[in-house]
Amino acid sequence: MADPLSDEFHDEMLAESKDRVSPKRLRHILGVSDTAAMLARVYGCDERKARLAGLLHDWDKGLDDDQIRQRVRELGIEQQVGPWVVENMPQVLHGPTASVALAREHPGIPDDVIQAIYRHTTGALDMSDLDKVIYVADAIEPGRNFDGLEGLQDDVGRVTLDELFFEVYKFWTLALVRNNRVLHPDTIPVWNAYAASRPKPGKHGKRKREGGRND
Repeated sequence: MADPLSDEFHDEMLAESKDRVSPKRLRHILGVSDTAAMLARVYGCDERKARLAGLLHDWDKGLDDDQIRQRVRELGIEQQVGPWVVENMPQVLHGPTASVALAREHPGIPDDVIQAIYRHTTGALDMSDLDKVIYVADAIEPGRNFDGLEGLQDDVGRVTLDELFFEVYKFWTLALVRNNRVLHPDTIPVWNAYAASRPKPGKHGKRKREGGRND
Protein backbone atom coordinates (compact mmCIF):
# COMPACT_ATOMS: atom_id res chain seq x y z
CA MET A 1 0.00 0.00 0.00
CA ALA A 2 1.19 3.50 -0.74
CA ASP A 3 2.28 5.72 2.13
CA PRO A 4 -0.98 7.28 3.38
CA LEU A 5 0.66 10.70 3.41
CA SER A 6 1.92 10.39 -0.15
CA ASP A 7 0.48 12.01 -3.25
CA GLU A 8 -0.13 8.52 -4.65
CA PHE A 9 -2.41 7.53 -1.77
CA HIS A 10 -4.16 10.91 -1.90
CA ASP A 11 -4.91 10.43 -5.59
CA GLU A 12 -6.16 6.88 -5.00
CA MET A 13 -8.57 7.99 -2.27
CA LEU A 14 -9.70 10.97 -4.34
CA ALA A 15 -10.54 8.67 -7.25
CA GLU A 16 -12.53 6.41 -4.93
CA SER A 17 -14.31 9.41 -3.41
CA LYS A 18 -15.68 10.33 -6.82
CA ASP A 19 -17.67 7.07 -6.76
CA ARG A 20 -18.88 7.53 -3.17
CA VAL A 21 -20.36 11.05 -3.10
CA SER A 22 -22.16 13.50 -5.35
CA PRO A 23 -20.24 16.10 -7.41
CA LYS A 24 -21.48 18.82 -5.03
CA ARG A 25 -20.24 16.91 -2.01
CA LEU A 26 -16.91 16.26 -3.72
CA ARG A 27 -16.45 20.01 -4.30
CA HIS A 28 -17.03 20.52 -0.58
CA ILE A 29 -14.54 17.77 0.29
CA LEU A 30 -11.87 19.33 -1.91
CA GLY A 31 -12.60 22.73 -0.40
CA VAL A 32 -12.18 21.32 3.11
CA SER A 33 -8.95 19.54 2.16
CA ASP A 34 -7.44 22.74 0.70
CA THR A 35 -8.69 24.87 3.60
CA ALA A 36 -7.34 22.39 6.15
CA ALA A 37 -3.92 22.52 4.50
CA MET A 38 -4.02 26.32 4.61
CA LEU A 39 -5.01 26.33 8.28
CA ALA A 40 -2.26 23.86 9.04
CA ARG A 41 0.29 26.24 7.51
CA VAL A 42 -1.09 29.17 9.47
CA TYR A 43 -1.31 27.39 12.82
CA GLY A 44 1.70 25.09 12.66
CA CYS A 45 0.11 21.67 12.09
CA ASP A 46 1.21 18.90 9.73
CA GLU A 47 -0.05 20.03 6.35
CA ARG A 48 -0.07 16.54 4.80
CA LYS A 49 -2.14 15.12 7.63
CA ALA A 50 -4.55 18.04 7.45
CA ARG A 51 -5.00 17.63 3.71
CA LEU A 52 -5.62 13.88 4.04
CA ALA A 53 -8.09 14.25 6.92
CA GLY A 54 -9.94 16.90 4.94
CA LEU A 55 -10.11 14.62 1.92
CA LEU A 56 -11.50 11.71 3.95
CA HIS A 57 -13.72 13.51 6.46
CA ASP A 58 -16.94 12.94 4.47
CA TRP A 59 -16.02 9.44 3.27
CA ASP A 60 -19.45 8.10 4.34
CA LYS A 61 -21.47 11.24 3.62
CA GLY A 62 -23.06 9.63 0.56
CA LEU A 63 -25.03 7.27 2.81
CA ASP A 64 -28.60 8.11 3.82
CA ASP A 65 -29.87 7.81 7.40
CA ASP A 66 -30.84 4.14 7.21
CA GLN A 67 -27.58 3.26 5.49
CA ILE A 68 -25.61 5.05 8.19
CA ARG A 69 -27.50 3.13 10.88
CA GLN A 70 -26.71 -0.11 9.09
CA ARG A 71 -23.07 0.93 8.72
CA VAL A 72 -22.87 1.59 12.47
CA ARG A 73 -24.19 -1.88 13.23
CA GLU A 74 -21.93 -3.59 10.70
CA LEU A 75 -18.92 -1.86 12.24
CA GLY A 76 -20.07 -2.82 15.75
CA ILE A 77 -19.93 0.71 17.16
CA GLU A 78 -23.56 1.28 18.20
CA GLN A 79 -22.72 1.34 21.91
CA GLN A 80 -19.65 3.48 21.27
CA VAL A 81 -21.57 6.23 19.51
CA GLY A 82 -24.75 5.78 21.55
CA PRO A 83 -28.06 4.11 20.58
CA TRP A 84 -29.97 7.39 21.06
CA VAL A 85 -27.71 9.13 18.56
CA VAL A 86 -28.07 6.25 16.10
CA GLU A 87 -31.83 6.58 16.28
CA ASN A 88 -32.18 10.37 16.42
CA MET A 89 -29.05 11.89 14.84
CA PRO A 90 -27.68 9.46 12.23
CA GLN A 91 -26.50 12.38 10.10
CA VAL A 92 -23.66 13.13 12.55
CA LEU A 93 -22.35 9.56 12.48
CA HIS A 94 -20.62 9.68 9.11
CA GLY A 95 -17.52 10.88 10.96
CA PRO A 96 -17.31 7.93 13.35
CA THR A 97 -18.24 5.36 10.71
CA ALA A 98 -15.70 6.72 8.23
CA SER A 99 -12.91 6.82 10.80
CA VAL A 100 -13.49 3.27 12.04
CA ALA A 101 -13.85 1.84 8.54
CA LEU A 102 -10.83 3.67 7.16
CA ALA A 103 -8.65 2.63 10.11
CA ARG A 104 -9.53 -1.01 9.45
CA GLU A 105 -9.16 -0.85 5.68
CA HIS A 106 -6.02 1.32 5.67
CA PRO A 107 -4.19 0.71 8.96
CA GLY A 108 -1.29 2.92 7.87
CA ILE A 109 -3.38 6.10 8.14
CA PRO A 110 -2.00 7.98 11.17
CA ASP A 111 -4.08 7.74 14.34
CA ASP A 112 -4.41 11.52 14.65
CA VAL A 113 -5.86 11.72 11.12
CA ILE A 114 -8.39 9.01 12.01
CA GLN A 115 -9.28 10.89 15.20
CA ALA A 116 -9.80 14.18 13.36
CA ILE A 117 -12.19 12.45 10.95
CA TYR A 118 -14.10 10.90 13.85
CA ARG A 119 -14.49 14.20 15.72
CA HIS A 120 -15.32 16.57 12.88
CA THR A 121 -19.10 16.41 13.35
CA THR A 122 -19.50 16.76 17.12
CA GLY A 123 -16.19 17.92 18.55
CA ALA A 124 -14.78 16.53 21.78
CA LEU A 125 -13.54 17.63 25.18
CA ASP A 126 -9.86 17.25 24.29
CA MET A 127 -9.59 18.40 20.70
CA SER A 128 -6.07 18.31 19.26
CA ASP A 129 -4.85 21.06 16.96
CA LEU A 130 -5.43 18.77 13.96
CA ASP A 131 -8.96 18.01 15.20
CA LYS A 132 -9.64 21.74 15.40
CA VAL A 133 -8.20 22.40 11.95
CA ILE A 134 -10.56 19.86 10.35
CA TYR A 135 -13.56 21.04 12.37
CA VAL A 136 -12.93 24.65 11.35
CA ALA A 137 -12.11 23.83 7.72
CA ASP A 138 -15.40 21.95 7.39
CA ALA A 139 -17.23 25.14 8.34
CA ILE A 140 -15.30 27.85 6.52
CA GLU A 141 -14.21 26.28 3.23
CA PRO A 142 -15.00 28.69 0.36
CA GLY A 143 -18.05 26.75 -0.84
CA ARG A 144 -19.91 27.39 2.41
CA ASN A 145 -22.27 30.38 2.24
CA PHE A 146 -24.09 30.41 5.57
CA ASP A 147 -24.78 33.84 7.05
CA GLY A 148 -22.16 34.72 9.62
CA LEU A 149 -19.32 32.64 8.22
CA GLU A 150 -17.62 35.61 6.58
CA GLY A 151 -16.33 36.90 9.89
CA LEU A 152 -14.97 33.50 10.83
CA GLN A 153 -13.19 33.18 7.49
CA ASP A 154 -11.65 36.62 8.02
CA ASP A 155 -10.40 35.59 11.48
CA VAL A 156 -7.92 33.04 10.13
CA GLY A 157 -4.47 34.13 11.27
CA ARG A 158 -5.89 37.02 13.28
CA VAL A 159 -6.97 34.90 16.25
CA THR A 160 -5.55 31.76 17.81
CA LEU A 161 -6.67 28.34 16.64
CA ASP A 162 -8.35 27.81 20.02
CA GLU A 163 -10.38 30.99 19.60
CA LEU A 164 -11.29 30.16 16.01
CA PHE A 165 -12.45 26.68 16.96
CA PHE A 166 -14.52 28.05 19.83
CA GLU A 167 -16.24 30.59 17.60
CA VAL A 168 -17.01 27.95 14.95
CA TYR A 169 -18.36 25.59 17.60
CA LYS A 170 -20.55 28.40 18.89
CA PHE A 171 -21.74 29.19 15.35
CA TRP A 172 -22.93 25.61 14.74
CA THR A 173 -24.47 25.20 18.19
CA LEU A 174 -26.49 28.40 17.89
CA ALA A 175 -27.57 27.45 14.36
CA LEU A 176 -28.94 24.14 15.65
CA VAL A 177 -30.83 25.87 18.47
CA ARG A 178 -32.26 28.54 16.15
CA ASN A 179 -33.53 25.84 13.80
CA ASN A 180 -35.06 23.77 16.62
CA ARG A 181 -32.68 20.88 15.97
CA VAL A 182 -31.72 18.34 18.60
CA LEU A 183 -28.25 18.61 20.13
CA HIS A 184 -25.80 15.77 20.44
CA PRO A 185 -25.55 14.59 24.08
CA ASP A 186 -21.91 15.72 24.20
CA THR A 187 -22.64 19.25 22.99
CA ILE A 188 -23.31 20.83 26.39
CA PRO A 189 -20.30 19.22 28.15
CA VAL A 190 -18.05 20.23 25.26
CA TRP A 191 -19.46 23.76 25.20
CA ASN A 192 -19.12 24.16 28.97
CA ALA A 193 -15.52 22.94 28.97
CA TYR A 194 -14.37 25.32 26.27
CA ALA A 195 -16.51 28.25 27.43
CA ALA A 196 -15.11 27.91 30.96
CA SER A 197 -11.57 28.03 29.60
CA ARG A 198 -12.06 31.26 27.63
CA PRO A 199 -10.54 34.51 28.88
CA LYS A 200 -13.09 36.62 30.72
CA PRO A 201 -14.32 39.75 28.89
CA GLY A 202 -12.57 43.00 29.69
CA LYS A 203 -14.29 46.05 31.13
CA HIS A 204 -15.71 46.93 27.71
CA GLY A 205 -17.26 43.47 27.32
CA LYS A 206 -15.00 42.29 24.52
CA ARG A 207 -12.13 39.82 24.58
CA LYS A 208 -8.87 40.92 23.11
CA ARG A 209 -8.13 39.38 19.73
CA GLU A 210 -4.96 37.29 19.60
CA GLY A 211 -3.04 36.81 16.39
CA GLY A 212 -0.18 34.62 15.26
CA ARG A 213 0.46 30.93 15.46
CA ASN A 214 -0.86 28.56 18.07
CA ASP A 215 2.22 26.40 18.64
